[in-house]
Amino acid sequence: MRVLSILVLLLLAPVSFATEAQDRFVCQSNGSELHQLRIYELNRSNKDAFHRRFQDHALRIMKRHGFRIIDMWESDSGKKVEFVYLLSWPDKDTMDSRWKAFLADQEWIDTKRKSVAESGELVGEVSSRSMTRVSYSPACSRQ
Repeated sequence: MRVLSILVLLLLAPVSFATEAQDRFVCQSNGSELHQLRIYELNRSNKDAFHRRFQDHALRIMKRHGFRIIDMWESDSGKKVEFVYLLSWPDKDTMDSRWKAFLADQEWIDTKRKSVAESGELVGEVSSRSMTRVSYSPACSRQ
């Protein structure tokens, strides 16, 4: 019985060590806050239509669904134009449920359908990254 207990402890030790090592580099002062980086490749010929749709419709609908947008940028490398924005979420479950609600929102569906009919596809490739601040980030020490 004692050998079995020791064996169980040895098997569990790496799991708890791995979790502790991962958590050690997560900024604890911001709780479980999660940031999401979204990057949309825009069609250069109709980027103004994209900006109008985002500014006049998407922002309002996102706000209604509890999105917290930190900042937004446009990046033009010469080869492609991208719209980049950063969101803040309390946790992954909230992020997932609010995105699901936004994408199912009838006003958003109608707005997107109308803008595509008028201007063509406004967005090409979409990239989304969830990010948790690391403990050695300057922003972690300011909180």
